[in-house]
Amino acid sequence: MPEHITLIRSGILSDTAEYAYAATAPAGARLIFMAGACPLEADGSTAAVGDYVGQARKVVANLRVALSDAGACLDDVVSTRVYVASSNQADLVAVWEVVRDAFTPHDPPSTLLGVTVLGYDNQLVEVEAVAAVVDG
Repeated sequence: MPEHITLIRSGILSDTAEYAYAATAPAGARLIFMAGACPLEADGSTAAVGDYVGQARKVVANLRVALSDAGACLDDVVSTRVYVASSNQADLVAVWEVVRDAFTPHDPPSTLLGVTVLGYDNQLVEVEAVAAVVDG
């Protein structure tokens, strides 16, 4: 994890040390607000139709590219929001495991949401992120 990002954990809110409830970046850090990464192929088609885990993997791959284009990487992320088009908790957990594993050992605070629908045909997963980079 970059030294410029501080993950804040709470022994009072949770006895699991792996969960960060907040993150901070220092004054002067360049904040990068990412649009939601979607499970799209280069031709605009939706990847892994019907497959939550496959779409989560594609979303993470696309997020890596978008972060790189902005001069950042997954380790620079200070928070995420993970959207899953499902009311089934098992689907949310399956997606979360892919996203969590991609960020390991850096575990930025994240919100996991089940939603009714996402923007593209057959889209099941989307991940928004905020990153912080200290240039120089």
